[in-house]
Amino acid sequence: MNASMHTPVTLFSKLPKVGLSIFAKMSGLAQQHQALNLAQGFPDFEVSPLLIERVNQAMRAGHNQYAPMPGVMALREQIAIKTADCYGAVYDPNTEITVTAGATQAIFTAITALVREGDEVVVFNPAYDCYDPAIELAGGKTIHINLKYPHFSIDFAELKRVINRKTRMIIINSPHNPTGALISASDLKQLEKLVHNTDIIVLSDEVYEHIVFDGQSHQSVCSYPQLAERSVVVSSFGKTYHTTGWKLGYMLAPADLTAELRKVHQFNVFAVNTPMQYAMAETLKNKDEYLQLGAFYQQKRDLFVSMIAPSKFQILPAAGTYFQCLDYSAISDQRDVDFAVELVEKYGLASIPTSVFYHQDPNLRVLRFCFAKGQETLQKAAEVLNKL
Repeated sequence: MNASMHTPVTLFSKLPKVGLSIFAKMSGLAQQHQALNLAQGFPDFEVSPLLIERVNQAMRAGHNQYAPMPGVMALREQIAIKTADCYGAVYDPNTEITVTAGATQAIFTAITALVREGDEVVVFNPAYDCYDPAIELAGGKTIHINLKYPHFSIDFAELKRVINRKTRMIIINSPHNPTGALISASDLKQLEKLVHNTDIIVLSDEVYEHIVFDGQSHQSVCSYPQLAERSVVVSSFGKTYHTTGWKLGYMLAPADLTAELRKVHQFNVFAVNTPMQYAMAETLKNKDEYLQLGAFYQQKRDLFVSMIAPSKFQILPAAGTYFQCLDYSAISDQRDVDFAVELVEKYGLASIPTSVFYHQDPNLRVLRFCFAKGQETLQKAAEVLNKL
């Protein structure tokens, strides 16, 4: 078809406000200007050779056809063991654990399965960009609450004010993307109290669960029985094992919720990459790999922060994830999107402007940088930032 031709049918977009994502835009600019890419959240170092060999072994063993719809049982069993070890929570591999094609698919599945036309869903901004579109496609309405700057904590007075009989779901994310903030035990106890005796479901995005710093611990919804009984917990192997391109994650939820999740899951993706599931099942048996992840990334965070200490940037707290937010108010009064573009085009360094994670621009001067990179990359990035 000629590129100038248009389809003869009238199109009505179901997501009229959605365009090219900021991640695609900034990574495209980084490639165009041969810039250092600290924008998109993926490591630039290699996956464990042992993990790759386990995938090859699974392929050679003939595990190349459809996996069971809920996931390979060996992997679900190991997820159950890990969850019990880490959080003291017991989930039945048969009826309460579902393997997904990454966390984004799990989140979409949960929202599609559980949010009805006219339901309200509370989302805390800045928020990862896959939440709102899924809510809109499900016919729900997003209620936005801004986290309190600069520690990005939950405003429980505001949350209490917006909850009503239409509230179907509250989405939380800890460790938090893009800010690196953590939800505390006190936060989850307050949330537990707020949703008690309601029909509200909690969707807890915990994909960075093992990347927590400074001796702190990840507070999982799994550890709070009265929350867990009304929650869908989502996690991802991509963040834990540096395999973001494998798109392998999972959902934990009580059996009645899981039954609804699987109704959508089976028609959304049906089954997930088989040999990778077998490889991950074997890999999960080594607890040290994920238990040491926080120390691994804390070293990178500390290195990056120490190298940019002479700069004019204000270094915001980062208690988890592999993202560091920097306030550039002392350098420029430009909007963050404009400043981020200038940083790529003039200085060869790509980041993510945080305003894109908000429903309304909060007029902050903050950029997000991914430090899941090798030392040489971080050193070069620091040299740029120190010149500004």
